Amino acid sequence: MTPFNPSCFYSRISSKTFLSSFKLSHARCFGIKRYASTAAILSGTSPQNADPADLLRLQRLRNIGISAHIDSGKTTLTERILYYTGRIKAIHEVRGKDGEGAKMDSMELERERGITIQSAATYCNWNWKDHGDYNINIIDTPGHVDFTIEVERALRVLDGAVLVLCGVSGVQSQTITVDRQMRRYNVPRISFVNKLDRVGANPFNVIEQIRQKLRITAAAVQIPIGLEDDLKGVVDLIKWKAIYNEGNRGEKVIEKEIPDDLIELATSKKQELIENLADVDDQIAEIFLMEETPSTEQLMDAVRRATIANKFTPVLMGSAYKNTGVQRVLDAVCAFLPNPTEVHNTALDISRKEARVDLIPYSKNHFVGLAFKLEEGKYGQLTYIRVYQGTLKKGSFITNSKTSKKVKVPRLVRMHSNEMEDVEEVGAGEICAVFGVDCSSGDTFTDGTLSYTMTSMFVPDPVISLSITPNVKDSPNFSKALNKFQKEDPTFRVTYDLESKETIISGMGELHLDIYVERMKREYNVDCITGKPQVAFRETIKSTAKFDYTHKKQTGGAGQFGKVMGYIEPLNEVTDEDEEPLPAFENRVVGGHIPSNFIPAVEKGFQDGLEKGSLIGHPIKNVRFVLEDGAHHAVDSSELAFRLAALYAFRDAYMRANPVILEPIMSVSITAPVEFQGTVIGNLNKRKGTILDTEVQEDHFIVTAEVSLNNMFGYSSDLRSATQGKGEFTMEYKTHQPVLPYVQEELINEYKKKKLAEKK
Repeated sequence: MTPFNPSCFYSRISSKTFLSSFKLSHARCFGIKRYASTAAILSGTSPQNADPADLLRLQRLRNIGISAHIDSGKTTLTERILYYTGRIKAIHEVRGKDGEGAKMDSMELERERGITIQSAATYCNWNWKDHGDYNINIIDTPGHVDFTIEVERALRVLDGAVLVLCGVSGVQSQTITVDRQMRRYNVPRISFVNKLDRVGANPFNVIEQIRQKLRITAAAVQIPIGLEDDLKGVVDLIKWKAIYNEGNRGEKVIEKEIPDDLIELATSKKQELIENLADVDDQIAEIFLMEETPSTEQLMDAVRRATIANKFTPVLMGSAYKNTGVQRVLDAVCAFLPNPTEVHNTALDISRKEARVDLIPYSKNHFVGLAFKLEEGKYGQLTYIRVYQGTLKKGSFITNSKTSKKVKVPRLVRMHSNEMEDVEEVGAGEICAVFGVDCSSGDTFTDGTLSYTMTSMFVPDPVISLSITPNVKDSPNFSKALNKFQKEDPTFRVTYDLESKETIISGMGELHLDIYVERMKREYNVDCITGKPQVAFRETIKSTAKFDYTHKKQTGGAGQFGKVMGYIEPLNEVTDEDEEPLPAFENRVVGGHIPSNFIPAVEKGFQDGLEKGSLIGHPIKNVRFVLEDGAHHAVDSSELAFRLAALYAFRDAYMRANPVILEPIMSVSITAPVEFQGTVIGNLNKRKGTILDTEVQEDHFIVTAEVSLNNMFGYSSDLRSATQGKGEFTMEYKTHQPVLPYVQEELINEYKKKKLAEKK
């Protein structure tokens, strides 16, 4: 791509025209993504390095995810996509009365509750008019924040995404979370404004919300023909045609001339599209400044370039439920989202001190793949793998980079929801699944010739815990189920409390844990009793405290001796991704006062101290341990002595460092009819919530607040009764903050009573 040169414009246009027309932000004009330029290099050199047939296959391959806020219509959209591409013979609704349910919601619990719990993979073939056949791998992801890890691991391995938005509600809380996840993995997206058949739908309001709340340049590439009950089709602003869906299920796509009453609006929105593209694409900027009109091909190319560079999202419109505009979404996936050769993927070469290396997605290269999702099925463990380079063949041997263990691939399949289709081999850029390969989520596989490992995905910490006990003690299926669920889901944790003698399960929310308890009953025939939900409190310090501790113990023979000196201090969390975090443990001992072989033991003692705080017995976070000096004995000093010295020194200093209890603060978004606004806000104030924003739309309002998780238990039933069942809310972990002094006192007293009761 030719770099933008402002000086060339001065010679072509007058200063008056320049000032009136020049809309480019200087910084935005030059900001082309590094990975986009690398992709250009890859595609530029590809003919020499790839087999032409393999290159054509890659250019016609798309790996996409469908993501959105809960109830925006993701699964309904996927169902139509599968129908129009011929993968399924009939359409079934998410809460269908025929008892079938949508294809991608294969779990019985998903069909009962009408929500997606697990991400489901499939693939299809789409014939893009005048361009040929394209192969599309699709992952339909959950919208509920409790299952956010499913979205996280899907976006980790995908090249592009379709962000579905409700035409009435627009950008909602989980939309913002999904946007953040897409940015984390540099995933380009096209946006689809769904549910335009609903009362109160306003697609242009949604586009403005995308710009304001998601902070990405967006513009419509379509406008609707009618809204609500009058929705008839869409107008394609780039090809300048009206698109209608006809037939029982909208399978026939008819192109006509744009209706006269929409010409003015279409002209205005096309000009808006060009202006927004001029802000992010220098070729359109030059055409715009020359006051020329870009051609259809120039617009298509510009939308593709800007979308792949993550500078722009084209907005399409329709209604999946009413079978309107879905085929154009498939066209846009092929037209605007990248193929595997246009995405820059890297790995770390272990043999070269974890130096970054580019993965070139050609089938003739050495095999590198990432296991991103595990499922336990009736045939054993099913491992989903994204092939980044090389070819994966049935019967071949692959090596786990983490364990260096070589395993054979006994069975290779492509997934279609819960159905499997056996294949002999899978090329670079594809998504597949294998049986009989024991591994963990996030493991890298190679063909044994490379020692590459890929960076792992982001896994949020659990925020809520429950004690769980099986009705029938010593049930073998109880531990089997918990082990399986932990392997499947990195956000599901199981611990055993030695004091209370209880098994504790932790997860992302009440629904998250409810689903696993229900799955234990259905899949493993284990009925369980759950205790009251427990909040994941943390402890920390607010000031610095010095320590000078000597651990001495004399018994017959060699004793124990270890002396440590230094201080502990608060460690601030790093908010900037580019900023290097300070080490939690720092050794400043000089002169050999503590031999170097005992330093790791001191660090282990510090880590032991972090596991359980002295205030309420919860883990300690954001504390730095600086070891400055100490002493040792030639005979009595040992690793154990220094480990215990560090542990007792930390505990002593901790109580003098102004310790405080931290509680999880949740970002809560509530949507309800306008008439209940006062009641809802009053309830939030009662729960000591902080109102951040209130947005009133035509017949409903959206309130965003920060509330302590400890005060949110039972809110679901409270909201239902306060809004006559019409209100809904989502909740997502935001941060940990110190509790109020009186709450801290209550928690400490409660902990002391519990300890006394245990002693009796």
